[in-house]
Amino acid sequence: MRSRGPGSGVRGPDHSPPPAGAAPEAASDTTGAAPAPGRGCLFVVATPIGNLGDLSPRAREVLAGVAAVLAEDTRRIRKLLNHFAIKTPARPLHEHNEAREVPRLLAELAAGAQLALVSDAGTPLLADPGYRLVRACRERGIGVLAVPGPSAVPAALAVAGLPPIPFTFAGFLPARGGARAAALQALAGLPHTLVLFLSPHRLEEELAACADVLGGERESALLAELSKLHERCEWGTLGEVRSRLAGVAPRGEFTLVVGPPPVAATPAATPGAARAALDRALASGLPLAEARREAARRLGIPRRELYALLQMDRSED
Repeated sequence: MRSRGPGSGVRGPDHSPPPAGAAPEAASDTTGAAPAPGRGCLFVVATPIGNLGDLSPRAREVLAGVAAVLAEDTRRIRKLLNHFAIKTPARPLHEHNEAREVPRLLAELAAGAQLALVSDAGTPLLADPGYRLVRACRERGIGVLAVPGPSAVPAALAVAGLPPIPFTFAGFLPARGGARAAALQALAGLPHTLVLFLSPHRLEEELAACADVLGGERESALLAELSKLHERCEWGTLGEVRSRLAGVAPRGEFTLVVGPPPVAATPAATPGAARAALDRALASGLPLAEARREAARRLGIPRRELYALLQMDRSED
């Protein structure tokens, strides 16, 4: 991977789409917030990650009705706009000109302009520029509205076959080996699923780093060309995926989903441990019933198992 605000893309009783160049439709209670009359607004618009059919009717309506589309790569977004016969001009906004352009854009928005922020593909700000502009709009009370849609992150989580929540999205890994290892080390201790974007130019070395730092035994799914004709998935442990991709010329965009680290087996509770845990809980001043609950929690066992262990401890006395 946004007058009054845009509608849902459905207009009037005949459900006919708006003509290209028409202003975005007024927002109703079911289509989200609307900017105040006479105020500008920034629409944050999700674009397809591969399949052009995934551009929503509302996104087409907004892109056709704003004064300009702000994009990291205007050539790529121009192809999308041309496909849908949208004549809106595209203007560059990327990490190299953001500091210069944001004040200009804020002035236009404050004067009443409506602009759309897009990424090359997917939902803006997720591993793409735009945060500085969105934050500046919020700080100045300029409306920012979401036009949601495709994103490789939830798409990959939905089809990976790994625990989807909780998860941490880490974006792209650093290009340099030392910084990459440090970034992975910071993620290694998290006890849940990870989602990363891998560069096709460094795929083999990045997979190797993931296996080495995160652990080759962790389950993973490497997804390529999501939503495209040749969508594919390499599924297995990080070590297995690394081995299968070794020496293979990478093609496409890659999203890596890494499952949680293996959980270390909890040592079986003993009658003595149950008695000690209960004594500690009682010593803290808890009533007997609450002390039993606390002792069971500390041992990671059900209360009925705690009772059985305490009975065994008495019989051994």
